[in-house]
Amino acid sequence: MSARASNHPYKISDASQMPYYNNSAPGGENGGFHAVENNLDRHYSSPDDGSQRISSSNTQVFEAQYCTLESSSANGVYPAQSSTSSHSISSLSGSPLSQHDSHSDHTYSSPPSASCLTEVADLQIKLKELENAILGPELDITSDSPESFLQANVQLRPDNWRQLLGIDAGDLKQVIIACGKAVADNDVFATELLISELGQLVSVSGDPMQRLGAYMLEGIVARLSSSGSMLYKSLKCKEPTGSELMSYMHLLYEICPFYKFGYMSANGAIAEAIKGENFVHIIDFQIAQGSQWITLIQALAARPGGPPYIRITGIDDSNSAYARGGGLDIVGRRLHSVALSCGLPFEFNAVPAASHEVQLEHLAVRPGEIIAVNFAYQLHHVPDESVSMENHRDRIIRMIKSINPRVVTLVEQESNTNTAPFFQRYMETLNYYTAMFESIDVALPRDDRRRMSAEQHCVARDIVNLIACEGAERVERHELFGKWKARFAMAGFRPYPLSSVVNNTINTLLRSYNSCYSLEERDGVLYLGWKNRVLVVSSAWF
Repeated sequence: MSARASNHPYKISDASQMPYYNNSAPGGENGGFHAVENNLDRHYSSPDDGSQRISSSNTQVFEAQYCTLESSSANGVYPAQSSTSSHSISSLSGSPLSQHDSHSDHTYSSPPSASCLTEVADLQIKLKELENAILGPELDITSDSPESFLQANVQLRPDNWRQLLGIDAGDLKQVIIACGKAVADNDVFATELLISELGQLVSVSGDPMQRLGAYMLEGIVARLSSSGSMLYKSLKCKEPTGSELMSYMHLLYEICPFYKFGYMSANGAIAEAIKGENFVHIIDFQIAQGSQWITLIQALAARPGGPPYIRITGIDDSNSAYARGGGLDIVGRRLHSVALSCGLPFEFNAVPAASHEVQLEHLAVRPGEIIAVNFAYQLHHVPDESVSMENHRDRIIRMIKSINPRVVTLVEQESNTNTAPFFQRYMETLNYYTAMFESIDVALPRDDRRRMSAEQHCVARDIVNLIACEGAERVERHELFGKWKARFAMAGFRPYPLSSVVNNTINTLLRSYNSCYSLEERDGVLYLGWKNRVLVVSSAWF
């Protein structure tokens, strides 16, 4: 999708200049947006029949009909998985599917066998190596069938394989870690057992570790099912409607202060930087609904001496367009209406594009205006040299430096998942989202259907992407603040300290949520944490 700046920006001088809009989204002209299907769609759900199955065979991949992240908005229940395979992994656990299903409507049944990922001969070698450790030398296995061996070793000595892998019975976190390690090591035997074990322990209505484990299991199965561009083709299923997705996003915004923290700190830095200026151009690299700018517009409209002229360039791609229910014209109309009600002169420039597609000409910079640039939870989606021959991440930062902005705000998750190898990235995902799910847990009851839907459609897709995808298909590529700091310094930026007023306001916000949240300032940079884990870092540059 190519980026194109709007030829007819929204301007306010009087109400008569605002054209009439009906409820339909524009077709894509004059800064509109063409909603197109692409292979970077990150919403997943189940097939029309609501089932989730993988057939076991002698092929080298899982069947593609296994689709993750079924929408639970209708009944709040995550459907159980079942396997049609005659060699289902559920048989390896000694727990029949019928017994598992009777436990809970929200638990996962045993996922299907991963034995199709290797030849039988390789599996037999692995089994023979483990025979004495699992069964003991006194037992004589007469069958040459690998399936018979697996069933025997689990049914006769059910705890030995856990001891062999260093797992305490019922310790979910240890099972999650061991499963990721087995996948990283291509250990098919251990992967089968651990996927089966996970399927009986996780639940989207359970405690934080059970819920996170459910989505990490989704990621593991998706990773084993396919890779690269095939992943999105095999998992491209139904999505929630735009209005449903918006309600889930709004709920997550209300129960998690991460997003409010980021937007408040960015707004505070911008407001401080443009004091007394009369012509201000704000460039937002992921404007979404545009809600971040409503409070800033209202505050600037009440400024002593009169409001400034504000121009906002809104950049966004098809993911947010789907959630909005239309293109960027919707955002322009909304912000225009707010500015008009406050008596603030306003103009909106729409750039319908992914961040890495943006070029200098799309920003439509004018002489004499003060520029503020906002990167809130967005730069980690821009590919760098590890993904593309052209390092778009550094290119975008250098491009912004070339327009001499007064301030640039950066808000990002404090997580290391960009270039990390699979198991390190897997562990980082586990540790980061454990803290996030714990924070959500104190905000809403575990059986709250809205919470399940919000986690499923707004958080789980990122977890699945982190675990299942590689290359260009992995769009969740977070970096630690130290790496961002180096990137901005190389482009010629210097830190812009945040004001104490902003810090005090955010501290008040956090106290209204939970005492486990913490806010720390180091060298003008704000670190938001949950217990002992830093989750979000906010900084400003000039």
